[in-house]
Amino acid sequence: MQSIIEAAWENPGAAGESEIRRAVAETLAALESGRIRVSEKNGAEWVVNEWVKKAILLHFKHSSMQPMEAGVLHFFDKVDVQGGWKNSGPRVVPPATVRAGAYVSPGAVLMPSYINIGAYVDEGTMIDTWSTVGSCAQIGRNCHISGGVGIGGVLEPMQATPVIIEDGVFIGARSEVAEGCIVREGAVLAMGCYLGKSTKIHNAITGETMFGEIPPRAVVVPGALPSRDGTHHTYALIMKKIRDEKTDARTALNEILR
Repeated sequence: MQSIIEAAWENPGAAGESEIRRAVAETLAALESGRIRVSEKNGAEWVVNEWVKKAILLHFKHSSMQPMEAGVLHFFDKVDVQGGWKNSGPRVVPPATVRAGAYVSPGAVLMPSYINIGAYVDEGTMIDTWSTVGSCAQIGRNCHISGGVGIGGVLEPMQATPVIIEDGVFIGARSEVAEGCIVREGAVLAMGCYLGKSTKIHNAITGETMFGEIPPRAVVVPGALPSRDGTHHTYALIMKKIRDEKTDARTALNEILR
Protein backbone atom coordinates (compact mmCIF):
# COMPACT_ATOMS: atom_id res chain seq x y z
CA MET A 1 0.00 0.00 0.00
CA GLN A 2 2.70 2.46 1.02
CA SER A 3 4.68 2.17 -2.22
CA ILE A 4 1.58 2.72 -4.35
CA ILE A 5 0.48 5.71 -2.25
CA GLU A 6 3.95 7.29 -2.35
CA ALA A 7 4.21 6.81 -6.11
CA ALA A 8 0.76 8.26 -6.72
CA TRP A 9 1.58 11.26 -4.56
CA GLU A 10 4.91 12.04 -6.20
CA ASN A 11 3.81 11.22 -9.75
CA PRO A 12 0.03 11.16 -10.34
CA GLY A 13 0.49 9.09 -13.51
CA ALA A 14 2.68 6.43 -11.89
CA ALA A 15 -0.25 4.15 -10.99
CA GLY A 16 -3.62 3.43 -12.50
CA GLU A 17 -6.83 4.84 -11.05
CA SER A 18 -8.08 1.43 -9.89
CA GLU A 19 -4.74 0.61 -8.24
CA ILE A 20 -4.73 3.91 -6.35
CA ARG A 21 -8.33 3.48 -5.24
CA ARG A 22 -7.55 -0.04 -3.98
CA ALA A 23 -4.48 1.10 -2.03
CA VAL A 24 -6.40 4.01 -0.53
CA ALA A 25 -9.33 1.77 0.42
CA GLU A 26 -7.00 -0.76 2.05
CA THR A 27 -5.25 2.03 3.97
CA LEU A 28 -8.53 3.41 5.30
CA ALA A 29 -9.62 -0.11 6.28
CA ALA A 30 -6.32 -0.62 8.13
CA LEU A 31 -6.80 2.71 9.93
CA GLU A 32 -10.35 1.75 10.86
CA SER A 33 -9.21 -1.56 12.35
CA GLY A 34 -6.34 0.05 14.29
CA ARG A 35 -3.67 -1.95 12.40
CA ILE A 36 -1.96 1.28 11.33
CA ARG A 37 -2.03 4.81 12.74
CA VAL A 38 -1.30 8.27 11.40
CA SER A 39 1.11 8.85 14.28
CA GLU A 40 2.83 6.42 16.64
CA LYS A 41 4.85 6.90 19.81
CA ASN A 42 8.54 5.99 19.67
CA GLY A 43 9.96 6.43 23.16
CA ALA A 44 8.86 9.91 24.26
CA GLU A 45 8.48 11.16 20.69
CA TRP A 46 5.55 10.90 18.30
CA VAL A 47 6.40 9.93 14.72
CA VAL A 48 4.09 10.83 11.83
CA ASN A 49 3.42 8.23 9.15
CA GLU A 50 3.26 10.71 6.30
CA TRP A 51 2.20 8.15 3.70
CA VAL A 52 -0.99 7.46 5.67
CA LYS A 53 -1.89 11.15 5.60
CA LYS A 54 -1.19 11.13 1.86
CA ALA A 55 -3.59 8.21 1.45
CA ILE A 56 -6.34 10.17 3.21
CA LEU A 57 -5.79 13.17 0.95
CA LEU A 58 -5.71 10.94 -2.14
CA HIS A 59 -9.07 9.54 -1.07
CA PHE A 60 -10.56 13.02 -1.44
CA LYS A 61 -8.87 13.49 -4.79
CA HIS A 62 -10.03 10.18 -6.28
CA SER A 63 -13.53 10.05 -4.78
CA SER A 64 -16.70 11.68 -6.00
CA MET A 65 -19.56 13.09 -3.97
CA GLN A 66 -22.39 10.64 -3.36
CA PRO A 67 -25.45 10.17 -1.15
CA MET A 68 -24.80 8.29 2.10
CA GLU A 69 -26.97 7.12 4.97
CA ALA A 70 -26.46 6.21 8.62
CA GLY A 71 -29.75 5.26 10.22
CA VAL A 72 -32.07 8.23 9.76
CA LEU A 73 -29.19 10.57 8.92
CA HIS A 74 -28.49 11.43 5.29
CA PHE A 75 -25.21 12.81 3.90
CA PHE A 76 -23.73 13.94 0.61
CA ASP A 77 -19.98 13.56 0.90
CA LYS A 78 -16.78 11.80 -0.20
CA VAL A 79 -16.19 9.91 3.07
CA ASP A 80 -18.69 7.35 4.35
CA VAL A 81 -19.65 6.96 8.00
CA GLN A 82 -19.27 3.89 10.16
CA GLY A 83 -22.10 1.96 11.76
CA GLY A 84 -23.47 -1.46 12.60
CA TRP A 85 -21.31 -2.02 15.69
CA LYS A 86 -21.95 -5.27 17.54
CA ASN A 87 -21.29 -6.36 21.12
CA SER A 88 -17.54 -6.25 20.45
CA GLY A 89 -17.61 -2.61 19.37
CA PRO A 90 -17.50 0.69 21.28
CA ARG A 91 -20.52 2.06 23.09
CA VAL A 92 -22.04 4.60 20.69
CA VAL A 93 -24.83 6.92 21.86
CA PRO A 94 -26.86 8.46 19.01
CA PRO A 95 -26.26 10.60 17.07
CA ALA A 96 -22.50 10.08 17.53
CA THR A 97 -20.84 9.98 14.10
CA VAL A 98 -17.59 8.25 13.15
CA ARG A 99 -16.23 8.77 9.66
CA ALA A 100 -14.65 5.93 7.70
CA GLY A 101 -10.92 5.60 8.33
CA ALA A 102 -11.14 6.45 12.04
CA TYR A 103 -10.38 3.90 14.78
CA VAL A 104 -12.50 3.71 17.92
CA SER A 105 -11.51 1.03 20.44
CA PRO A 106 -14.13 -1.50 21.54
CA GLY A 107 -13.71 -0.18 25.10
CA ALA A 108 -14.42 3.46 24.22
CA VAL A 109 -17.63 5.41 24.86
CA LEU A 110 -18.94 7.94 22.37
CA MET A 111 -21.67 10.27 23.56
CA PRO A 112 -23.28 12.35 20.77
CA SER A 113 -20.00 13.49 19.21
CA TYR A 114 -18.02 13.54 15.97
CA ILE A 115 -14.87 11.57 15.10
CA ASN A 116 -13.16 12.54 11.84
CA ILE A 117 -11.17 10.46 9.33
CA GLY A 118 -7.75 9.23 10.48
CA ALA A 119 -8.47 9.80 14.18
CA TYR A 120 -7.61 7.21 16.85
CA VAL A 121 -9.57 6.80 20.11
CA ASP A 122 -8.17 4.21 22.51
CA GLU A 123 -9.70 1.90 25.10
CA GLY A 124 -11.58 3.27 28.11
CA THR A 125 -11.80 6.81 26.72
CA MET A 126 -15.05 8.76 26.76
CA ILE A 127 -15.73 11.40 24.12
CA ASP A 128 -18.48 13.39 25.78
CA THR A 129 -21.50 15.20 24.33
CA TRP A 130 -20.92 17.57 21.37
CA SER A 131 -17.16 17.08 21.42
CA THR A 132 -15.26 16.76 18.14
CA VAL A 133 -12.10 14.79 17.41
CA GLY A 134 -10.47 16.22 14.29
CA SER A 135 -8.83 14.40 11.40
CA CYS A 136 -5.81 12.30 12.45
CA ALA A 137 -5.98 13.34 16.13
CA GLN A 138 -4.68 10.66 18.50
CA ILE A 139 -6.49 10.07 21.81
CA GLY A 140 -4.96 7.67 24.34
CA ARG A 141 -6.40 5.23 26.86
CA ASN A 142 -8.69 6.12 29.76
CA CYS A 143 -9.11 9.78 28.82
CA HIS A 144 -12.16 11.92 29.43
CA ILE A 145 -12.81 14.47 26.71
CA SER A 146 -15.58 16.51 28.33
CA GLY A 147 -18.63 18.10 26.75
CA GLY A 148 -18.13 20.55 23.90
CA VAL A 149 -14.36 20.02 23.63
CA GLY A 150 -12.70 20.61 20.27
CA ILE A 151 -9.68 18.47 19.37
CA GLY A 152 -8.19 19.94 16.20
CA GLY A 153 -7.31 17.99 13.08
CA VAL A 154 -4.09 18.15 11.08
CA LEU A 155 -3.74 16.91 7.50
CA GLU A 156 -1.48 19.67 6.22
CA PRO A 157 1.40 20.31 6.13
CA MET A 158 2.33 16.68 5.46
CA GLN A 159 5.07 16.44 8.12
CA ALA A 160 3.00 18.15 10.83
CA THR A 161 2.21 16.16 13.96
CA PRO A 162 -1.52 15.85 14.66
CA VAL A 163 -2.97 16.75 18.01
CA ILE A 164 -1.86 14.15 20.55
CA ILE A 165 -3.74 13.42 23.78
CA GLU A 166 -1.81 10.80 25.73
CA ASP A 167 -3.16 8.22 28.21
CA GLY A 168 -5.14 9.25 31.28
CA VAL A 169 -5.75 12.88 30.26
CA PHE A 170 -8.76 14.86 31.48
CA ILE A 171 -9.88 17.80 29.33
CA GLY A 172 -12.54 20.07 30.81
CA ALA A 173 -15.69 21.22 29.06
CA ARG A 174 -15.47 23.72 26.16
CA SER A 175 -11.68 23.48 25.94
CA GLU A 176 -9.82 23.46 22.60
CA VAL A 177 -6.54 21.76 21.67
CA ALA A 178 -5.31 22.49 18.13
CA GLU A 179 -2.31 23.02 15.81
CA GLY A 180 -0.60 19.73 16.60
CA CYS A 181 -0.14 20.40 20.31
CA ILE A 182 0.59 17.53 22.71
CA VAL A 183 -1.07 16.92 26.08
CA ARG A 184 1.14 14.48 27.94
CA GLU A 185 0.08 11.52 30.04
CA GLY A 186 -2.15 12.18 33.05
CA ALA A 187 -2.45 15.93 32.50
CA VAL A 188 -5.60 17.84 33.48
CA LEU A 189 -6.93 20.83 31.57
CA ALA A 190 -9.61 22.76 33.44
CA MET A 191 -12.80 23.94 31.82
CA GLY A 192 -12.29 26.54 29.07
CA CYS A 193 -8.59 26.00 28.26
CA TYR A 194 -7.51 26.97 24.73
CA LEU A 195 -4.21 25.53 23.53
CA GLY A 196 -2.46 26.31 20.25
CA LYS A 197 1.20 26.46 19.24
CA SER A 198 1.47 30.14 20.19
CA THR A 199 -0.35 29.85 23.53
CA LYS A 200 1.91 30.64 26.46
CA ILE A 201 1.97 27.90 29.11
CA HIS A 202 3.27 29.43 32.34
CA ASN A 203 4.61 27.01 34.96
CA ALA A 204 3.72 28.70 38.24
CA ILE A 205 5.93 26.21 40.09
CA THR A 206 9.20 26.98 38.26
CA GLY A 207 8.44 30.29 36.56
CA GLU A 208 9.19 28.85 33.12
CA THR A 209 7.11 29.56 30.02
CA MET A 210 6.50 26.80 27.48
CA PHE A 211 4.70 26.42 24.17
CA GLY A 212 2.87 23.61 22.38
CA GLU A 213 3.04 20.87 25.02
CA ILE A 214 1.43 20.24 28.41
CA PRO A 215 3.79 18.28 30.71
CA PRO A 216 2.81 14.91 32.23
CA ARG A 217 0.36 15.13 35.16
CA ALA A 218 0.25 18.92 34.95
CA VAL A 219 -2.89 20.64 36.23
CA VAL A 220 -3.61 23.59 33.96
CA VAL A 221 -6.16 26.42 34.18
CA PRO A 222 -6.92 29.39 31.90
CA GLY A 223 -5.39 32.71 32.89
CA ALA A 224 -3.47 35.72 31.61
CA LEU A 225 0.08 37.11 31.67
CA PRO A 226 1.14 40.78 31.59
CA SER A 227 2.74 42.18 28.44
CA ARG A 228 6.39 43.25 28.52
CA ASP A 229 5.46 46.91 28.65
CA GLY A 230 2.78 46.34 31.28
CA THR A 231 0.02 47.96 29.23
CA HIS A 232 -2.20 44.90 28.91
CA HIS A 233 -2.59 41.20 29.63
CA THR A 234 -2.75 38.36 27.10
CA TYR A 235 -4.40 34.97 27.37
CA ALA A 236 -2.25 32.14 28.75
CA LEU A 237 -2.53 28.75 30.38
CA ILE A 238 -1.26 28.49 33.93
CA MET A 239 0.23 25.23 35.21
CA LYS A 240 -0.74 25.41 38.89
CA LYS A 241 0.58 22.13 40.22
CA ILE A 242 1.34 18.48 39.54
CA ARG A 243 -1.62 16.17 39.74
CA ASP A 244 -2.21 14.79 43.27
CA GLU A 245 -4.71 12.58 45.09
CA LYS A 246 -7.23 15.41 45.34
CA THR A 247 -7.07 15.96 41.58
CA ASP A 248 -7.32 12.22 40.93
CA ALA A 249 -10.51 12.08 43.01
CA ARG A 250 -12.09 14.99 41.14
CA THR A 251 -11.27 13.59 37.68
CA ALA A 252 -11.71 9.85 38.37
CA LEU A 253 -13.45 7.90 35.62
CA ASN A 254 -16.78 6.36 36.52
CA GLU A 255 -16.40 2.70 35.57
CA ILE A 256 -20.14 2.09 35.79
CA LEU A 257 -20.60 4.33 32.74
CA ARG A 258 -18.26 2.09 30.77
